Amino acid sequence: MPHIAITLAAASADQGPGAALRIVLLVSIVGAVLLAWFLLRGYRNNDDND
Repeated sequence: MPHIAITLAAASADQGPGAALRIVLLVSIVGAVLLAWFLLRGYRNNDDND
């Protein structure tokens, strides 16, 4: 029975959600930066908007 677990572990090429998790994390960080820029640009104190 232990040889089945070893065979299945060796046969699985995909070792978890590493690449997908990195992509999701990168896109969420970029999205948060863009959202912060979009929201904070409205709070600039320009004198030419009278």
